[in-house]
Amino acid sequence: MNIAKLLKPGDRTINFSKVRLVGENGEQMGLIAYSEAQEKARSAGLDLVLVAEHSDPPVCRIMDYGKLLFEQKKNFKNQRKRSLTQKVKEVKFHVNVDKHDYDYKIEHARAFLGKGNKVKITLALRGREMAHKEMAFDLVNKITEDLKGFGNPEVAPKFQGRNMTVPFAPDKKGKH
Repeated sequence: MNIAKLLKPGDRTINFSKVRLVGENGEQMGLIAYSEAQEKARSAGLDLVLVAEHSDPPVCRIMDYGKLLFEQKKNFKNQRKRSLTQKVKEVKFHVNVDKHDYDYKIEHARAFLGKGNKVKITLALRGREMAHKEMAFDLVNKITEDLKGFGNPEVAPKFQGRNMTVPFAPDKKGKH
């Protein structure tokens, strides 16, 4: 996260003879001796901050290091706040679902997709229903039709044991 390094007076790890100095308002002050740059920063009541260590000569800037750290932390928080984390919500069905239960679960799936969440539709087959997998595919096709405009299936339906899963991603158009 840190892009700059604070240079303290008397720091033994610094072995620069000359540095390119940038003033507190961004003005170029040219190539000057490191000790003179330290003195200018001290007289301004600010810190000498190493901005580009690997350039030749190194670039230093006169600025308030605490303020720089504060701004970096604030920007990092704003980036994390803006990044959208998608949650995956699961809605489970059975092949012989009642119409009211079906409508209720479809409404929940639409609400989840409307909020920008992904939805995983799971169809659980029980007992002899495994012999009639075509009923599961018919139900998935019906669910896909009912969720059009809210979300689209990411991949084709596939069986995992006795369950068929279909992940839906929210629709970018937002027709809802």
